[in-house]
Amino acid sequence: MNRVQIRSSERALSVGTWLIVGGAMLYSVLTVTPLMAAHTPDKWRWTAPILPLVVDAAVVIVVRLDSVLARLGGHGGAWPVALRWMTGTMTLALNIGVSALAGDLVGVAVHAVAPLLLIVTAEAGLAYRRALTAAVLAVEARNRAEHDERDRAEAEREKNRLRAAREQREHDAAIAREQREHEATLAREEADRQDRIRREQAEKQEAAERAEREAAERREQIREQQQAERERLERQAAQQRELEAQQQAERERREQAREQERLERERAALLSAGPPDEKLAEDRARQVVQAAFTAGLAVRVAAELTGWSVGWASNRYQELRDNGSTPALEGAAS
Repeated sequence: MNRVQIRSSERALSVGTWLIVGGAMLYSVLTVTPLMAAHTPDKWRWTAPILPLVVDAAVVIVVRLDSVLARLGGHGGAWPVALRWMTGTMTLALNIGVSALAGDLVGVAVHAVAPLLLIVTAEAGLAYRRALTAAVLAVEARNRAEHDERDRAEAEREKNRLRAAREQREHDAAIAREQREHEATLAREEADRQDRIRREQAEKQEAAERAEREAAERREQIREQQQAERERLERQAAQQRELEAQQQAERERREQAREQERLERERAALLSAGPPDEKLAEDRARQVVQAAFTAGLAVRVAAELTGWSVGWASNRYQELRDNGSTPALEGAAS
């Protein structure tokens, strides 16, 4: 059995154990709660499920910690064994309590199935986990031994390879020394020739770079002059645009002033006419109301100037307010 199969078996054992523990816990709560309710004062009967839940919680702790200790190869000593058997005995006693008090042997046997199965499953699961842990450790030890053997064989092969390589290097070094001596002579001659070539090229490169720098300086001077000329023209254009904008603003201001004076004259003419002998035409009346609203006159005054009713003038004032117009004085509608 390999490590994967062992782990698969361990998962199957864990799933099965928790299914049995869950089923036994549910069965225990349903079975023990009536017994506790029958032996608890009426006002405390709501506490009846607490005892089976506490006992079953102890069972969960035992099963969980036993599985962890078994997986790690440890042993908790006598106390975990005592807790395991104590919780199992308590669960068994509580489950068969009702049937035992009633003298129902069949009920005792039936209700003992889940607790006994839980007790035996806990013990057997612990033994299985310890056996599986031992098997995992054995597999790991075998794998380590095989790995160590492969490492030793690899080390031996590497040692032989290094020895052969060292002998080959020594042979190649002897040949290479002779070759290097010959090549060194040729290299010195070639180096001298290359030095002369590089000096000549460096002199040519320096002359070319000097000429390039001078040309670049001339181009930079020309560019700076052109940039200065462009900036001067741009400043002149900006000044001209600013002057034109100021002139245009002045013209618009004078035009607005003239328009405002014209509107003031028209409004004054409308308001200076006084109350009419008869009701004005609606278009003319609306113009008068508009002028009165702008001047901040009261609704009553606007009604007198048009010959229309105060209600009609008040409605026109409200329309003007809804359209966003603002009277010159507060309280124009009063």
